[in-house]
Amino acid sequence: MSTEAGSDLVRALRANCERPFGDARSMPPGVYTSEAFLALEQRDVFRNEWLCVGRASALAQTGDYLTAQIADQPVVVLREPGGELRAFSNVCLHRMSVLLEGRGNVRRIVCPYHAWNYSLDGKLAGAPLMERQSGFCKDQYALPAVRCETWQGWIYVTLNDHAPSVATQLAGLTSLIEPYGMTDYIETFHEEHVWDTNWKILAENFMESYHLPMLHRATVGPHSKLEEMECPPGLPAFNYHWITKEATLPIGNAHPANTRLEGHWRRTTALLAIYPTHLVTLTPGYFWYLILQPQGVGRVHIRFGGGLAPEFIDDPKAAEYMGTLKALLDEVNAEDRRGVEAVFRGVHAPLAKPGHLSHLERPNYDFARYLAHRIGAA
Repeated sequence: MSTEAGSDLVRALRANCERPFGDARSMPPGVYTSEAFLALEQRDVFRNEWLCVGRASALAQTGDYLTAQIADQPVVVLREPGGELRAFSNVCLHRMSVLLEGRGNVRRIVCPYHAWNYSLDGKLAGAPLMERQSGFCKDQYALPAVRCETWQGWIYVTLNDHAPSVATQLAGLTSLIEPYGMTDYIETFHEEHVWDTNWKILAENFMESYHLPMLHRATVGPHSKLEEMECPPGLPAFNYHWITKEATLPIGNAHPANTRLEGHWRRTTALLAIYPTHLVTLTPGYFWYLILQPQGVGRVHIRFGGGLAPEFIDDPKAAEYMGTLKALLDEVNAEDRRGVEAVFRGVHAPLAKPGHLSHLERPNYDFARYLAHRIGAA
């Protein structure tokens, strides 16, 4: 699809977002199916925004690393000997092979192609036989640095040298969720998946709980009361909604040893959508998250993980609690996958038209306005 077609979709999205929320509709089908629109997202969103790549506690030891992708740029984040987290281009400076894959621990970053190798500060440490080339100088080579910051225990990276800090952009969210102490939550599992849907369909699915009673009727649906959900207007960098109830799992409420949370906070779940791709369910006892990366229009790579608040980590039944939670989340994810893949098939239909949003889909409206503001703004 042409650039002009992508621009037409941006105009249609903006027109849709000019409606007041009481008359708001879903985003136009083409924003989920158009290659041209995805190219604009990569240019205007992914290459410019802070993107979450994982949990800082997952990189606890010197040499621990994880890899990620910012648009077309491979990135590696690692723990330096001094304890700092740093991010670099994950591309060799010789013949441009990708250096590291997945997660792991290294003493040096060694290229799998010709064994050029880099120390954990990104500087070239060794290059086999290159001393025979008179024009080669090892000291001239160092992996380009990528901006890397942490917020509430999460690692964020960006290619944008001018983006305000994560802490600045998320200051409003920091104050909203301060009672939870999310920084100290410990990740206990991490997986990666690829689903056959558009990344925005999955993001929107997370942002609203209107679907819980039906799509999740075999799991959490019977315990999900729509009247218990609050969906305030979002802010420029994120949206959120609350569910306050007695949890069906013990870890959904605050642990008896938790002295941080008082009153309704001890039984309130926060669902956070940090633009563009970081999605967190934060409860008094546990958290779980999705981090999304489009792999084309119809495929999305998902980092899926979760863990426990420190009081439950210290509880003798921690392993039992986490096992129960993981089993439930796996079932919920399977239901969500069926739902979002069905929506992706549906948005291709010639007769597909956006319908009105419910009052519980305020986050979706705010997300659409975020995209309309970012894409094509240059």
